[in-house]
Amino acid sequence: MSKLSKEREKVATAKPSPRWLWAGVVLSVVVVAWGAYYFLYYRKPVSTLDGFAQCLKTKGAKMYGAWWCPHCADQKEMFGFAFQYVNYVECSPEGKRTVNDVCKQAGVKNFPTWQFADGSRTEGTEPLAVLSDKTGCRLP
Repeated sequence: MSKLSKEREKVATAKPSPRWLWAGVVLSVVVVAWGAYYFLYYRKPVSTLDGFAQCLKTKGAKMYGAWWCPHCADQKEMFGFAFQYVNYVECSPEGKRTVNDVCKQAGVKNFPTWQFADGSRTEGTEPLAVLSDKTGCRLP
């Protein structure tokens, strides 16, 4: 076998250098980490109630609540990610159990209070079906 053939055989059977192997591992980890970051933080959650919540807002429904109110938390939980579309008024400054002037002027005494376009109100946690009946917004 010639010297050139031996060199070609050596190159053909050579193992990849450890540097390239580590570069591939690091690149793979970066791609997986970026994908996880995107999935967890950038992806906008979608809810089946998005359209319903947007319709409530369009129809003039407004929820008054307080950060410390467990019934308000229950109402928010019913909407899940779609609550971001609800016309919501926070009546209590963070960390305090007082009622702000906006809610006092609106006559809100209990939480949550739903106010509708026709001027009617309901107090307490309302089933979504009741909100649907009051506004004409269809539940999915």
